[in-house]
Amino acid sequence: MATHWLPNMIRKFQRDYPGIDYELLLGDYTEIEEWIADGRVDCGFLRLPARPEFETCFLEQDRLLAILPEAHPLANLEKIPVAALCDEPFMLLEKGAKAEVSEIFERCNLTPQIHFTTWDDYAIMSMVESGLGISILPELILKRVPYRIVAKELDVPAYRKIGIALRNKKNASLAVRRFLDYLQYR
Repeated sequence: MATHWLPNMIRKFQRDYPGIDYELLLGDYTEIEEWIADGRVDCGFLRLPARPEFETCFLEQDRLLAILPEAHPLANLEKIPVAALCDEPFMLLEKGAKAEVSEIFERCNLTPQIHFTTWDDYAIMSMVESGLGISILPELILKRVPYRIVAKELDVPAYRKIGIALRNKKNASLAVRRFLDYLQYR
């Protein structure tokens, strides 16, 4: 979200409200939920569903795709069987309690051979490009990447629902309420 959505949203918002400054914090879903609950941040982009006490707005459904080195034997398939991902070293994008990639394997009663775990999606793409393994990443992350990798649909469709959450829209500052109007520019 910080790479693909926020720049355009903030640019348009700043054009109309030039006196507002931002502090952008990057974290995993659990950290962002804690920051919202503690009042550290006004709002946050999260995977939905979020904590029930938050007000949320669904923004987009983001497909989860298998990523492989360009020359990988599975790269020619139209859809990648989730089970085939368990036969290779797997690079897991995960940090915190809510992990959509692990949930895919759990849902299919499969266990990947996890060789590397990080929440740095660019590190995973680089390792996949280098032939160190394969992975599953959200489609939004895979836009405009410089890596020579192939992204393919899974045979079991998987998504993450992205939304924005805040403690209470009614009590949010005027700046936050106005910023929510700019979500359409993502």
